[in-house]
Amino acid sequence: MTHTARRIGRSLALVLPVVLVLSGTLAVTMVPWADTSSSQLVTASAEGVSTPAKPRAAHEVLRTQLVGELQQGQEPDDVLTHLQQEVNRRPSLAEHCVGIARALGRAAVEAYGPTKAQSFARPVCDTSYATGVASMG
Repeated sequence: MTHTARRIGRSLALVLPVVLVLSGTLAVTMVPWADTSSSQLVTASAEGVSTPAKPRAAHEVLRTQLVGELQQGQEPDDVLTHLQQEVNRRPSLAEHCVGIARALGRAAVEAYGPTKAQSFARPVCDTSYATGVASMG
């Protein structure tokens, strides 16, 4: 009798840890927040880990802000004034003024149509605003 009990004990000692590990893995993949629609296994890896977003450059922030002003209904004349003020305040933006003014011209065409958008053209960053209007018209 002791021989049979010892044999069962040894078998359990070998099989039980494997069963516990497998059942624990299955339990983790079957929790409500787990994606059950995919057949992929949940693995711990660095793949897919999000990295902190790079800070946006000042000219990109300014372009987004000014185009947003146009889309919210501000007159292109006022937005062009804001662009000129920012370039005067921060001369490092001057090299990006042309691209920003073109983006404003395109946004103005979308908001007002080509004819009315062209009526706001003035020499901010040379004729870049007008070029942006013309490229959409």
